[in-house]
Amino acid sequence: MVSTLQLEVAHSVLYVHDREAMINFYTDVLGFEVTDRGPLMAPEGPEIIFMSQVANHHHQVAFISGRVKPEASNNTHHTAYRSSGTLDDLKALKKTLDADERVTQIMPLTHGNAWSIYFRDPEFNGIEVFIDTPWHVKQPQGKPLDLNAPTDDIIEFTRATFAPEPEFGPIGDFYQKRADYLAR
Repeated sequence: MVSTLQLEVAHSVLYVHDREAMINFYTDVLGFEVTDRGPLMAPEGPEIIFMSQVANHHHQVAFISGRVKPEASNNTHHTAYRSSGTLDDLKALKKTLDADERVTQIMPLTHGNAWSIYFRDPEFNGIEVFIDTPWHVKQPQGKPLDLNAPTDDIIEFTRATFAPEPEFGPIGDFYQKRADYLAR
């Protein structure tokens, strides 16, 4: 069974050895800006730094501390693909992945601003396929997502889970704020 979702590369997450040197290179040389940073999934987790240079992407690249040496290695955490599909499309993809014995470590999550499926491809590279939610939520955030639940329940679970967050709001407002900032 082949997925019919149309995908676009949305961001890469890289393991880095020297966070500040990498931030400086990406900001000073490539024109990115840090949009968020903080511990990943737990206060004691490794730091993740989100960076973007466009208004409608919270991040195009992110860095996670933990690379032991700054030498040739497999330093990509995962590659993410944004889809304009629906939650029903994401549910169908999950079933396709579940049926493919080459795919491992399938993990659906909601980040508040996205509904995602993380998994390992046949060579164990990290992949994320996601669709946007209607909301902006300060990152990093992540909660397990039951893609077997009814679509309305998933939407309500995401809204109710992340609505108490201080920066929770319509994603269009976040994108407009980014566009206004970049236009100055």
